[in-house]
Amino acid sequence: MKRIACLILTGVLLTSVGCSSTANKVESTKVESTASSESQKDTAKKSDAAKKEGGYTHIDMETAKKMMANDDGHVIVDVRSQEEYNEGHIPGAIVIPNESIGTEQPKELPDLEQVILVYCRSGNRSRQASQKLADMGYTNVYEFGGIKDWTGETEKGSN
Repeated sequence: MKRIACLILTGVLLTSVGCSSTANKVESTKVESTASSESQKDTAKKSDAAKKEGGYTHIDMETAKKMMANDDGHVIVDVRSQEEYNEGHIPGAIVIPNESIGTEQPKELPDLEQVILVYCRSGNRSRQASQKLADMGYTNVYEFGGIKDWTGETEKGSN
């Protein structure tokens, strides 16, 4: 009888040690995963080039220029008025005034997954428009501020 009791006790102890070991491994994996995730967040925070806002990404002018250099089907959207656009805009940009962007998808932007680069005069309207586009379901919206800070080429006239 003592032998059976010793075997049962030994089994219970081995089981609890094994479970404890498994629990420690699971906890260790969770800690490592959290540390990796935090490291990625820290890296993203250190980057001034891109910052995720409420559904869209804010980028700096240099990043916008690099993206514009890619032939990836992106569209550049000037959200100022038609008159402001006519006075000078980034080459290739289309005008969709911020005030005209509501809750319905603009006909000029049929693809919800298309890369959309948004700017205005100073950055206020472009942030508003970018948020509205993101709220409509656009997934690749990049806001880069205002043309007043643009150091690249511009052109005059309507589209």
